[in-house]
Order: sequence, then C-alpha cells, then structure tokens
Amino acid sequence: MTLLFADDEPSLQELMKLELPRLGHRATVCPDGLTAVAALEKNTYDCIIVDLDMPGLDGIGVIAKCKETSPGTEAVVLTGKSSLETAIAALRHGAFDYLTKPCRLIEIEALLKRVTEKKLLEQKYRALEHQVRRLEGAPRLIGNTPAMQKVRMLIERVAPTGSTVLILGETGTGKELVARSLHDHSTRAHMPFVAINCGALPETLIESELFGHRKGAFTGADDHRVGLFEVAHGGTIFLDEIGELPKAMQAKLLRVLESGEIRRVGENKPVMVDVRVVCATHRNLPEMVAAEEFREDLMYRINTFEITLPALRERIEDVPELARHLLVRHRRGKDADAGIAEDAIIALCSHVWPGNVRELANVIEHATILCDSGPIHREHLPSRFDSRQLVGAARQKPGVMTLRELEMEAIHDALERHAGNKPKAADQLGISLKTLYNKLNTTGAPEKAA
Repeated sequence: MTLLFADDEPSLQELMKLELPRLGHRATVCPDGLTAVAALEKNTYDCIIVDLDMPGLDGIGVIAKCKETSPGTEAVVLTGKSSLETAIAALRHGAFDYLTKPCRLIEIEALLKRVTEKKLLEQKYRALEHQVRRLEGAPRLIGNTPAMQKVRMLIERVAPTGSTVLILGETGTGKELVARSLHDHSTRAHMPFVAINCGALPETLIESELFGHRKGAFTGADDHRVGLFEVAHGGTIFLDEIGELPKAMQAKLLRVLESGEIRRVGENKPVMVDVRVVCATHRNLPEMVAAEEFREDLMYRINTFEITLPALRERIEDVPELARHLLVRHRRGKDADAGIAEDAIIALCSHVWPGNVRELANVIEHATILCDSGPIHREHLPSRFDSRQLVGAARQKPGVMTLRELEMEAIHDALERHAGNKPKAADQLGISLKTLYNKLNTTGAPEKAA
C-alpha cells in the first residue's frame, strides 16, 4: 500500500522509514500534522497512520482533512493515552482502528494486513459492480464452424499466459466475449475483470476514467475517484476500441504497459498496478500508423498475441444455434423451448448481417416482443426480412456480387427508403449509427444520400 506516517518523535520517524518499506509498503513520513496535511493535498494514500498528539494539528484534525479529499483512505491512530474516550473520538472521525503507544512492529504489521484485506474486498466489490452493470449472463462462445474452433483454440493457448492480447474483428462480432473468456481461463480468473470502451468516453474524461483523479484536480472533480486500472488490480482490463484512443492518451498507456505504473490526475506519485491488458479494435491499426493516427510502438506493444474474430456472414452455419441461444436469454426461461420455426431460420440464414452478432441479438429481441410465446416465425422478424429481402433481390441482378457489395447494397437501400436519414437507416438495419458511418467510410463507396 501507499502509506503516510505522521508522528513528532524523531526516533519513531526513522524507524518507520526503514520498517514500513521492509513490510512491502511505500511510505511518506511526516514530523507533524501540518506537514501531513500538505502531503495529503498532493497525493492520495491507501492508509494514514497518525499520532493523536502532534504540534500544529493533532491526529483527529489530520484524519478530518484526509476524509474531505479522499474518503476511501483508511486511518490508523497512534496514542499514548490508553482511554476509551480517545478510541471513540478517533473512530467517530472515521479511523479504521487505533494502537496504543508503545506498540510493537508485529502489531502494526497485523493491522496493516487487515487494512490491505479490506481494500482488496472493496476493490473486488467495485469490479463486480462494474461488471454487473455491463454484462448479462455467463460468457459463452457459440458456434462450431472451423473459424470459431480456431478462436477457441487460440484462447486456450494464450489465456494461461500473461501476454497482452489484441482482438480484431468487425463491430458486433463479440470481442468483449472473447476478452471475458480469456480472463475466465487465466490464472487471474478469481480477480476482477474490467471492461471499458475507449470510443464511448469524451477525450477529456478518458485519463480520469483509466487512472483516477484526486478531489479538485480539475473542474468537476468533486470527489476522489479510483481509476479502472486500480479497480482491475490483480485481474484483467479490457480496452475495447483502442483505435479510438487519442494520441496523447496512447503515450500514457504505453508508459503504463511498460512500467506498470499509473499516475492519478492531480497527483505526483505513481501507483503500481498489476493487470493483464486485453485490447480490441475494428480499425486497421497499420493503416492508422501510416496515417500517423496511432503510435507504432504502442501497436507492437499491444499486439503480442492476435485473435481475429470472423464476421457472422463468414459463419452463417452458426446462425441457428446463436439465434436459439439469444432467444433463451431474452425469454429468460419463459417458453424458451418453443424455439424458432424453419421459415424464420431460412430468413435468418439468408441475411448478410452487416451488424454481425449484435444485429442478430437485436433481431431476436424484436421477434420476442412480437411473439412472447410459441415458436418465432418469419412474420415476427423485422420488415427487412420480408419477401423483398436483399439476398433474394441480389440474385435477380446480373453478375455475381461479393458479400461486401451485398452489405453496401443493404445500407444504400435503407438510406434511400429513409430519404438519407442515417439514424433511421441504422435502426432498420439493426446496427448502431457509429457502425453505419464506419461501413460507409471504410468502403470508400459514394453515398446515395447525404
């Protein structure tokens, strides 16, 4: 832990400078309460150990100042007055515990061990809370096509190692699911798994979200915040859409990957973290490097091991099993065994799936709303699965169309139907607006509607 020790006895100060690092902690030693408060204004500590009777400002005052700026910091009081009133006063002001002077090093070590255990439990709670907000159900990779069998094999090989993994694939292919599988099959499975979408955060908040900040570090920083790298300490952090990370943050992330140190916004002292980093992107990183949009050294640093996820159109054979799995999840056991009728399966397998598994999930959710019991039929699917479906129309066109051409045809048809309204077109296609823009930008094809 990062500790602050404050006591006005020079001999005790020298002893703590030697013994606290020997116990495995990083310690700042202060001779009085005012010096301790000055240190608290610059850095955040996991725990402070303060003497009650100090010149300038007593231990209770130091604890009060500490709790104002960093409520998560634990406090331990040293006192030479062994009285119930003293202990009650310290606990009332937020102290974790107190020790009576003179105390033995073994007592300090045991108490700090309890503080460490409490901090670890809080960290696991925050990670679990973060995970529950984002995820639903246990991770499970669906599909038995050769492409998916290869993905499973790669996960089994790299998961037990500590290597950084880069997951590639189009939007909606299930990159976060692969990241969770890597974590669950690793030696860190009992520790936190924390996921963050780098493209979903404003540039001004990314550093605070990843590394944390102290109170007052910038406008709006009303409380001390623990960053997600600290929340994931001992476990895995998943950086989704890392290609969207701003250049300035790329340099800071590279430093973290190389040194294992993070620096909270508004603080001077680094904090050591032990995390396994898994990254994902749908972007072409070498092209971004050539365009000077992504750091070349960071690309090589995160690409120790690469897993490429196939698009859903490349494993159409998996669509029926995926659809049934999603149906069970959406119906939550209610008439889930009714399944999906053959006419609906044929329609699903004839679709191009520009939005991949995410689009399929939206389609199944749409169908369960219209059909809350019994098997799902084609009539319960969105309107784009009617008799004018794209694939059938494409077969009437002269020549052979590629899958990319079919996909772009679907996008342009949707844009035409909605007079160029991209949000409505994206909604009909079952993909996000961001995915629609990515599809239009990466193909280089002219848009039929602005």
